[in-house]
Amino acid sequence: MLENEKTEMFRNRLLKMYKHRSKLARRQEISCYRVYDHDLTEFPFCIELYEDKVYLAEYLRRHGMEDEEHDAWLDQCLAVIAEVTGVDASLIYVRQRKRMSHREGQYEKIDTKQEFFTVLENGMKFQVNLTDYLDTGLFLDHRITRGMIKEHCKDKRVLNLFCYTGSFSVYAALGGAASVTSVDLSKTYLNWAEDNFVINHLKDPVKYHFVHADVKQYLKTLAPNSFDLVIMDPPTFSNSKRMKDFLDIQRDHVELINDVLAATTAGGVIYFSTNFSKFVMETELIKAVGIKDITKITTPFDFEGKLKRWCYRIIK
Repeated sequence: MLENEKTEMFRNRLLKMYKHRSKLARRQEISCYRVYDHDLTEFPFCIELYEDKVYLAEYLRRHGMEDEEHDAWLDQCLAVIAEVTGVDASLIYVRQRKRMSHREGQYEKIDTKQEFFTVLENGMKFQVNLTDYLDTGLFLDHRITRGMIKEHCKDKRVLNLFCYTGSFSVYAALGGAASVTSVDLSKTYLNWAEDNFVINHLKDPVKYHFVHADVKQYLKTLAPNSFDLVIMDPPTFSNSKRMKDFLDIQRDHVELINDVLAATTAGGVIYFSTNFSKFVMETELIKAVGIKDITKITTPFDFEGKLKRWCYRIIK
């Protein structure tokens, strides 16, 4: 197939996806959503809209092109994306990312431009950064799960483990939680989470706590009945120098969940998710009265058929 025919095929596919998803997004009043996710093998992109900007991640592969040839091809693709979405090419942020193995971390820093801007989701404000990290600061695939937390957190003591930039915490705080504790090993992300609280006018140090800690160690320090609702979205693998031991979610999930259950009130709920595609929940070893796979009902319209994560509701 000729290159211009391939480009036309990409344009047609992108146009079809954009028309369909932008209509659904407007209907649901959503301004940040995924438009395209590696739909065509020759165009291995993830394309997301953040209001008036586009985040474009190109998955690295053996494309057989010289650097200049690849640059020209990418420019052609950017022109198509700008044309279809109506977003100016200067507002398309390009990242190149490799496929992560089970043993690789996430969230690595790749630039220092510090270009933060604010987007809205369900009336809440979040700071995103499309230049400095592989991830943007707002995981779009957890949009429905965040809504569940807001709906069920009123007057509850909420714990957000591996909190990243605190989007779940903001939802809990604005949902009327009695208290919200956000825990992460990264000071950068904890600061980002605090900024997200500030821009949403959440400034009560008695109710909102930000804890810099290794979650595995932190859980051992908690007293029984400390929390009513817990969110945990751990990395698949982490071997940070600041940790006493590395984290492997398949190996460690039973211990982690049981430690959380020990610190949770009777009837308390844990929302547990993981991006490890081969994950197997060892239900018989977990001390819970109920474990429900809620992956399907927490999958947003823009991730249907493409979601590579699991989500569970666990009841003590």
